[in-house]
Parts: sequence; C-alpha cells; structure tokens
Amino acid sequence: MSEQTFSTIAENIKTRRTIKPGMMNGQKIPNAQVAALLELADWAPTHAYTEPWRFVVYEDPKVFCEQHAELYKQGAGENFNPATYNNLANMGANVSHVVIAYMHRSELSKIPVVEEVAAASCAIQNVLLGANALNIGSFWSTGGATLKPAMKDFLGLGADDQVLGLLYLGYSDANPDGVRKTPLAEKVKWVQ
Repeated sequence: MSEQTFSTIAENIKTRRTIKPGMMNGQKIPNAQVAALLELADWAPTHAYTEPWRFVVYEDPKVFCEQHAELYKQGAGENFNPATYNNLANMGANVSHVVIAYMHRSELSKIPVVEEVAAASCAIQNVLLGANALNIGSFWSTGGATLKPAMKDFLGLGADDQVLGLLYLGYSDANPDGVRKTPLAEKVKWVQ
C-alpha cells in the first residue's frame, strides 16, 4: 500500500462523524449507493467465514420510525414517555434510509458469540466509513426499542441473533469537529 493510499484511508477514518437524524437535510441517497455501502460491509473480517452480519433496509424511513415508536410504546409500560415516542416516530423526517443491523448466529457455529458480534460490528463500521467517503451522514443508534426483545420479534430473528443497531443515513450540510477526550497514550501500553 502506498503512503498516499494510507493517507486517504486515514483521512476518511479521522473525518468520519456521527450525524444525527436532525442534522440531515432530507435529500435522498440513490439506492445504488446504499447497496454499495452494504457491499463494503460484506468485506468485514469473519472467523471461519461465518459472515454473521445481516441488514434490513428501509427506503422510506418514516414507515420504520412509526413502527419503532409503537414497539417502544408497547414495551414501555409505566415508563412510557410521550416525548420519546414522538422523537422515535419523527426520527426519519430528514433521513434518506434506515438500515437495521444485526448479528445472525448460525445454529452450527462454534465461533464465540463475541467474535460474531465483533465481525458484524466491523461490517457496520465499513458502512459508516463508506458513507463518509460518499459525503453521506450516518448515525448508529441503539435507542428506543432497538435492543429490546420486541425488536427481535418484529424482525423475526432467532434466539441467538442480536440486533446491533439502527443506521440512519442521509445527506447533511453539517460538518462537526471530532473530539477525543482521553489521550491515546492513556489507551495504549507498549511492551518491549
């Protein structure tokens, strides 16, 4: 790999930012570009070629967001918050696509679950980095009912499958600065 290629990849990684749905402008992403992002996801590392990542793509995010709000409402019971419900229901107002990402656990897999979650998370990161390279904003969310059993039921997932989050994709005029609160030297230990 050339230094120029490394610099391009490094710049893409360092400039990727969370762009929340309210920061998106409602402009539609061509489906072909979303498909290209999912193709990048398919090249994530995978132990024993289990390829545990799975995605459900909503071209009309408003449909999913209303369903998500209802799932939250059904499961909230006494903790129901109308503001949370409204936020979830309207989250897709300016979003182009919502992608539900989950880890599919093969019934025959002997690979540790943590490795399967890590592989599927790498696939998600590939989507986020690809989106950044295409000037598409992205937000990886686990709020609302995302990690609740109701979402697994809604998606018809198996007992060992795990929802890893919702990826909100859309164009944005925002360009927030990146922040790291802990110096890298405090996160790395070199051993000689």
